[in-house]
Amino acid sequence: MFLQQIQDTQGAGKKLSLHFARSMSEILEAQRLRYRVFVEEMGARLDVREEGVDSDIFDPFCRHLLVRDEFTNEVVGTYRILDSMQARKIGGFYSDDEFDLTRLNHLRDSTVEVGRSCVHPDYRNGATIQLLWSGIAQYMQAHHYQYLIGCASISMTDGGHNAASIFEKVKGRSLSPAEYRVFPRCALPLDALNCQQEPAIPPLLKGYLRLGAYVCGDPAWDPDFNTADLLMMLPLSRMSTRYERHFMKKNQAMVIPE
Repeated sequence: MFLQQIQDTQGAGKKLSLHFARSMSEILEAQRLRYRVFVEEMGARLDVREEGVDSDIFDPFCRHLLVRDEFTNEVVGTYRILDSMQARKIGGFYSDDEFDLTRLNHLRDSTVEVGRSCVHPDYRNGATIQLLWSGIAQYMQAHHYQYLIGCASISMTDGGHNAASIFEKVKGRSLSPAEYRVFPRCALPLDALNCQQEPAIPPLLKGYLRLGAYVCGDPAWDPDFNTADLLMMLPLSRMSTRYERHFMKKNQAMVIPE
């Protein structure tokens, strides 16, 4: 039934499993974790339809990856996947709301979008995020998708200076070729920010960069989440051999939904 089980050596007694949500009740568990992280912890201002639940119009069209603590039965990590077929049904990717993706239009049929990534505070270690990444990689391989896109969010609690400094640092080595460039609909005002401080790069963004992902242009400002968002794109052909072996081998018995 479970896609993967591991013993987390960084936290005694934690046994984690990974699978896709199989029912609305499991999706609800993911949405409650998202509310805890995004609203209660990060202070996001969301249009909440049900107290304690983060949901939006994209959720019914997505596949939801869950990491569960097998001892407590609690969902402790989640990621959602929106493939090109489902994106067409709803009118586009989530990222279309934040960026002009015109230059990526010719890649849409080969692309999946990931988002709403969050992990319970007690489980923010390599084991949890590696499970989620391996599930995404296996899904893409099984369905022959070649490109992954998603927003890497940077907190704006300091007014955006850290986000500007991060972009200044990463654009030199990770900015995409011009043909993959996207344009923020609500741009972060980089000229008004200090971009020369030593940046604190969020773990998710570090993960994208280690895998070989491009930063596809200037950051957008998301006022609801109060974050600066970078549109990341990972062509699977750019994933290093070491990471490809690492993620693809983890789930040999993985059950991939159609």
